[in-house]
Amino acid sequence: MLTPVTPQPIEGTSSPRPAETWQDLAPALPEGVRVRLLHSVYGDPRAAVEAVRLLSARQSAGLEPLPTEPVELAPALLRAHRAEIRRLPDDTRLLLLLAAADQYPVATHAFPRAVAAARLDTRPLEAAEAAGLAHTTAAGVVFRDAWTRIAAYETGSAEDRRDVHRLLARVLHTSGETSLRSWHRGAGALGPSTRLAAELAAAATKSRAAGQTPQARALVERAAALCPERPEQLRLLARAAGYAWQSGDGNRARRLVAMTADEALTGLLALRAGNAAEAFDVLLAAVVTEGEAAGGAGSPGAGAVPLAGEREDGSRTRGGRVPGRGRSGAEDAGSGGPDEGSRVGEGAGLGVPALDAGVRRTARCRRPGEGRAASGAGGQRASLAAPGAGHAADAGEAGSAAGQPAPPDSTAGAGRAAGGASVRSGTAVYSVVPVATAGCGHAAAVASVCSGIDDHSVLPVPAVDSGAAAATASAISLASDGPSSSPHPLTTALDVPDPVLHLLARATEAAMYTGDLRRCREVARVARRMGAEPPGTLGGLAAAFDGRYEDARDLLQAAAGRCGPGGDPTGLIHAGIAALLLGDHTRATAATVRAAASARVRGATVTAVQAMEFRAYADFWTGRPRAGEAAAADALWQAHVTGQDNGACHLQAALAMFAALTGDTEVCRERAAVARSYALAHGLGLPAALAQWALAYLDLSSGRFPAAAARLRALAGFGPGHGHRAIRHLATPHYVEAAVRTGDTRVARTAHADYHRWASVVRSPDDLALSARCRALLAPGAEAIDHYRESLDLHARGTRDLERARTELLFGSALRRLRERTEARDRLHSALEAFEHFGAPHCAARARAELRALGAPATPAQADADDPTTRLTAQQLMIARMAADGATNKEIATRLALSPRTIDHHLRGVFTRLGIRSRIELVRLLGEGGGM
Repeated sequence: MLTPVTPQPIEGTSSPRPAETWQDLAPALPEGVRVRLLHSVYGDPRAAVEAVRLLSARQSAGLEPLPTEPVELAPALLRAHRAEIRRLPDDTRLLLLLAAADQYPVATHAFPRAVAAARLDTRPLEAAEAAGLAHTTAAGVVFRDAWTRIAAYETGSAEDRRDVHRLLARVLHTSGETSLRSWHRGAGALGPSTRLAAELAAAATKSRAAGQTPQARALVERAAALCPERPEQLRLLARAAGYAWQSGDGNRARRLVAMTADEALTGLLALRAGNAAEAFDVLLAAVVTEGEAAGGAGSPGAGAVPLAGEREDGSRTRGGRVPGRGRSGAEDAGSGGPDEGSRVGEGAGLGVPALDAGVRRTARCRRPGEGRAASGAGGQRASLAAPGAGHAADAGEAGSAAGQPAPPDSTAGAGRAAGGASVRSGTAVYSVVPVATAGCGHAAAVASVCSGIDDHSVLPVPAVDSGAAAATASAISLASDGPSSSPHPLTTALDVPDPVLHLLARATEAAMYTGDLRRCREVARVARRMGAEPPGTLGGLAAAFDGRYEDARDLLQAAAGRCGPGGDPTGLIHAGIAALLLGDHTRATAATVRAAASARVRGATVTAVQAMEFRAYADFWTGRPRAGEAAAADALWQAHVTGQDNGACHLQAALAMFAALTGDTEVCRERAAVARSYALAHGLGLPAALAQWALAYLDLSSGRFPAAAARLRALAGFGPGHGHRAIRHLATPHYVEAAVRTGDTRVARTAHADYHRWASVVRSPDDLALSARCRALLAPGAEAIDHYRESLDLHARGTRDLERARTELLFGSALRRLRERTEARDRLHSALEAFEHFGAPHCAARARAELRALGAPATPAQADADDPTTRLTAQQLMIARMAADGATNKEIATRLALSPRTIDHHLRGVFTRLGIRSRIELVRLLGEGGGM
């Protein structure tokens, strides 16, 4: 996550009050666009002001992705920064260029080594320090801000940029730095290079496996830029789009997807930021397309050497099987150990493993004599060449590229001495040369890495101890010199073990988000036809929609059981959803927390946000409103930053739930209105129903029973237009309560009968407890008592503490009306204490009213006098801290994506609860109470 930095003003280029100008422009933008734009410009309000004025109408409305390149966002600001850099001495600018190339977009941390290798004098950096542009540390150069770093890089000439990248590549020579070295080699290339494209793609695979998804995206996008063959370039761009999306760069992902027209990626992006119904159709079509491709449709081009796991007819053996049967091609390619790699050159047709399913034929080697002399053979400046950097090796590579024998000390010779292999294809022999480690021709190998020569017959590949052949095998795949042919339709390069199962899971999510669970039947039919085992959540939802509750229970329990640590994030999310449907909130919390952690480790930022959407339910029902609201608010910001507007809508609805619980009426209504407006426009039935439920819960807690009954009747009813099927069980217990209060229980009894059947099948203690509470509410007089007691006994074995407190409140009220004063007082006091602990003031007020009617004292729980924050809700505490830090109401509104009017309302509530009248008192009180 980038930390916003506000740089020092630049004379003559910035307005006197840039932050206020941005505050004036920001409210006109949709919330997601506003957050993404500010994030894209590194939190700089000057750049944000310039960028917002350059946006098209569709970009401003969020209908098209925002610019991704700095020059498109703030060209005037960049010009001003470049002018500052150009005023520095040449030596200073060269050092700043080297430092900038070392930091972005891939941080390599090689600046000190590069300076030492080239014997550069760092004293010229004092001029940059004097100008306030950068300062030096033991680890390298720290720029004033991101825009200064970008300007330092862009002011360098193309030749200088290539030279510094080659220098950085030369000093990155350890086994753990192969991906970083490949990046600089690619950045230092003059033009298209099949060999470098292959090397960069292999490096991207390695970075992705290490959870460095942004780095993988940069590597594979550079590989696409260097790839001369259009079909392979499209596959690389699709892969780059997938990495960009996973790493949270939604704007770049959308731009790349538009260039590839990849249907699966289009569907995935639409699922999180488009129309959910359309996303379902696209994803289901992608399932069929991907399944046909994996099943072996098509054949390689004539003369192509088959890849590992691929037959001559293009069908897959171990790597490309029908989904649901064994490991996938992505697993096999990613698991190539020394044994697998050592098969290179052992027999005809074995070749080497593919890079991955999406770029199978990206890396090709030419016959000797067909290589081009490439970027910078002898083109480096003396000031950036390390002393004794092996010029003989450079000459040797150039000779080899031209088809001439290489001298004995060339890279090719070093590679053969280090155990390089050769592979024969037809009449051509291709050399596969591992880069030697220290003590094995190191100088020649480093010179080869640094040179950037496009030698298509000799390919240096990083070696890792005895597994050099395995590293080599993962770097290239061999083919004839004929034109590339695409054996399958263009499908997405999903970096998952099984693309078809992944797409089935996403199609299931699309059906769930729309609320039309009939679509689950269609997904299940497609999965069965393809011989795939669909996610358990899919079958469970389909069975529940059909009323086959026993089948639904079994399928959901199987899915919920797959929530152990270290699993696939998508699978863990589905386990959490299944656990929520079963009423097992402890398991749901574990699954969603593990899903978020696993996604972060793997670099899948977007999946971590999605996991937090479903964790909010468990936090709500288990009585953790403060923690849940804070986590949901953070996830909302991340959803906007990563371009997941549909996820943001879901989180807005979840925050409306928390606001309804904590009594923040204005926030609840505002969040619910935003969520419903967006949801209805994008076919999102789940957040629309959830927002409606939040409003109903607020009405019910506040005693507005007719309004609550009207809202809940639609959610708990049956047939088209009656809300979301998954929300029906959530709404039914509260609808029964509201209906009893209004005296119209006909529909409520029907809804409860279906709910009781579900609770009896799944045997969730909480669902059974709520069903017993519904029976108590619908029973006359004293008959209700036994049902209430049964409900509380069941609650004791469950986890929905908030509902247990509501049951005690209703039980106490019933006991009061039956004149059971002693037990009524005990039940009501217990409910009041719980509501105060949860921070639910409306429910607590109802408990106090019942106690007053009983004639019993209702003294509120004593808050800790030393900690005033215990009197505030999570939202109020957040706003109070910002106000204490000096933020204005407009600034707080912008940061929290709320209206200034809502912030005013919150601050009034803060002042009332804390018993203060000014912000000065707020600063003092929070400081003394440790609230800061």
